[in-house]
Amino acid sequence: MANIENRDHGQVVARSTIVPAPPGEIFEILADPRRHGEIDGSGSVKSAFVDAPERLSLGARFGMKMRIVVPYSIKNTVVEFEENRRIAWRHLGGHVWRYILEPVDGGTRVTEEFDWSTNRAPVMLAVMGAKQNNAVAIEKTLANLVRIFS
Repeated sequence: MANIENRDHGQVVARSTIVPAPPGEIFEILADPRRHGEIDGSGSVKSAFVDAPERLSLGARFGMKMRIVVPYSIKNTVVEFEENRRIAWRHLGGHVWRYILEPVDGGTRVTEEFDWSTNRAPVMLAVMGAKQNNAVAIEKTLANLVRIFS
């Protein structure tokens, strides 16, 4: 199992680990919505829409087929993008999923964040247990990244 560091702050659930790969290789998975299901620790990401861009960029829009109890679809917009360093997207709910990559000895420190500071329905997130559920899912996602590159 990956060594996961808790980096929560304010309305941000954040976890980090060292992935034994250079930032560019990890970023290629993060910037390709068709590969998100490979790393998703929540089990909710099923597939990208057929018309999703092959590679994300700032302002890119992409849809994902999801399932939490029942199937649904969600459309996202890339709101942060720094090649091989940072990528984040937001959907209608307003919260942001963010990945930050920092080169370190032995690979890359990958931090995944669920930032709900801009969420449009924070009470609903609290009722759903989103903070706790996303913390667990993030830890599994990071472990999946370590496994892929080990």
